[in-house]
Amino acid sequence: MQVIKSFFIAVSLYSKIPVLQFEWKEEDMKYIFCFFPLIGAIIGICIYLWNCLCNMYNIGILCHTAIAVIIPIFITGGFHIDGFMDTMDALHSYSPIERKLEILKDSHIGAFAVIMLALYGIFFLGTLSEIKDNTLLKIMCCGFFLSRCLSGISAVSFPMAKKDGMLYFFVNCANKRVVKVTLYIQSIICIGGMLFLSFWAGFLVTVISLLIFIFYYYNSKKEFGGITGDTAGYFVVLCEVYIVVTVAFINIFLWR
Repeated sequence: MQVIKSFFIAVSLYSKIPVLQFEWKEEDMKYIFCFFPLIGAIIGICIYLWNCLCNMYNIGILCHTAIAVIIPIFITGGFHIDGFMDTMDALHSYSPIERKLEILKDSHIGAFAVIMLALYGIFFLGTLSEIKDNTLLKIMCCGFFLSRCLSGISAVSFPMAKKDGMLYFFVNCANKRVVKVTLYIQSIICIGGMLFLSFWAGFLVTVISLLIFIFYYYNSKKEFGGITGDTAGYFVVLCEVYIVVTVAFINIFLWR
């Protein structure tokens, strides 16, 4: 029963998908990170199906790509975008760690959050429009799953920046051993699937994702003293956009 409740909590927390509602108890939150990648799978499937629909009805590239960019935000309700924007404000403040953590908690957004979000959107839109090959599109869609696997692993493995907040609470409730094993297995399956679709494309996407993962670890320790819920959202957004850029690069320069 705890596993089932963890599933519903995860879907309710990380997406806007309507699910059964009930009182959340600590013992029901042990496995929510195990189901976090499921949201990425849903996003990837929706983007792929949207692409199939666009090809079927010859929908223009602008509408095709713009709605594909909106799909992750629509499904998650902008959950990770919020963390990305807060982190951008904190990083561009060039303040001491204590001040950066205060900025993360501030509900207001600054100029850098808006600027970086606009740049992210344009970059995402432009590179996504260059992914024409169906196999590469499937690999890109797998990236939404992989980014959440890595984010979940970081949540139960990386040092925390502070002893409060939503992420700290959920990590304390988690059965870390089960979560790690489950997420590692899901990551291996996802990477294996990408390698099966195209070894070199899957390999490059995996390498880039792991490099972003390593960067996230060291940069979070340097800038914030650890990770927070906001930096977790920042990582998901950053990892996903670099996966899209990598796949677009492959499609333009390496794919034959």
